[in-house]
Amino acid sequence: MERINRFFWFCSAVHRQTIEKYPTEHSKYVGIGATIFFTGFFAALSGGYALYFVFSGNPWAVVYSVFFGLIWGLAIFNMDRYIVSSINKNAGSFKQLLQATPRILLAILIGLVISRSLELKIFDKEIREKLRVTYLNDQRAKIDTLNQAFQNKYAIELGKLGELKNQRDSLDVAIKEDRQKLNFEIFGNKTTETSGIVGYGPYAARKETELRKKEDYLDTLRSYIQKQEQYINGRKQFDGLLSEKLLAGPWLDSLVNVAGFADRNRMLGELQLKNNGMTDDSTYWAIRFLGLLFVFFECLPVLVKLMSGRGPYDLAVQDMEAIYKLQSSEERSVEQEVIAGVHAYRVDTAIHTRKRQVDKE
Repeated sequence: MERINRFFWFCSAVHRQTIEKYPTEHSKYVGIGATIFFTGFFAALSGGYALYFVFSGNPWAVVYSVFFGLIWGLAIFNMDRYIVSSINKNAGSFKQLLQATPRILLAILIGLVISRSLELKIFDKEIREKLRVTYLNDQRAKIDTLNQAFQNKYAIELGKLGELKNQRDSLDVAIKEDRQKLNFEIFGNKTTETSGIVGYGPYAARKETELRKKEDYLDTLRSYIQKQEQYINGRKQFDGLLSEKLLAGPWLDSLVNVAGFADRNRMLGELQLKNNGMTDDSTYWAIRFLGLLFVFFECLPVLVKLMSGRGPYDLAVQDMEAIYKLQSSEERSVEQEVIAGVHAYRVDTAIHTRKRQVDKE
């Protein structure tokens, strides 16, 4: 327990030999030191988590995030430790507040940065689902844009292909009708277009000849259509239409996993909006209160020091500073007198030396 107390005293930047003399002050400065430590600890977690998304997909992402998190946490810890220790409890309330103001303003900015990273983690499931929907919509929009551009570029070729297919379909229907009429003619079914005579007669031969011509033309038409489709598919392959597919399954999940900080931050902002564009109050205030919580937590080391009363340790520090100032002043006076005496001696020595030189002349 003693080691823990000493560690937190170190965090609060107190003079250990002095604080040990006043047991009533121990818990207060342990609390201040613990607040400073955990603020730096959460800053390290947040900074490392944010950088992890920056290097997401890199095999060294974990190493980079841990290294940056430690540097960031130590920087915040050192800054908090210095500013808290620099607040003079022996000064007036206004002066203490003035000393803490730059730190409070910086704490608000740091708190917002820290909270954003942890908000991304807290709403990770919702952000992932939002990313899936967004990536799918973006891919659909991209495919639609490519198709529209392709249709505009090859409008003539596509129009010709459409006409050929219409002719094929019409001809196919006509062939089926002619084949039925031929059967009626052979089997003697009387209609407006058949003779009603059973057997393969001249009318049947003529209808069969016409049917074969249409079938030959249909084969030729299908050959033209096939060549035209091959050309269109070649153009689609060249323009990249065939390589664009809707994201699904593991491919979509992998894209979501490597989504960067900017995409996740944008999705977190969109979570605060409903489908109709109106603000989703529940999500909006949840994110806002979470951000305010971390801002308050980041300001806590300074606030704790400002709220703490003036105790015997502060008086002892004030007395020690007064003694050190007096000691420094006395040492300066001694040095000044010594320097003055040495200077006077050097002047006397120089005078005697100059007189001897004059006497010799």
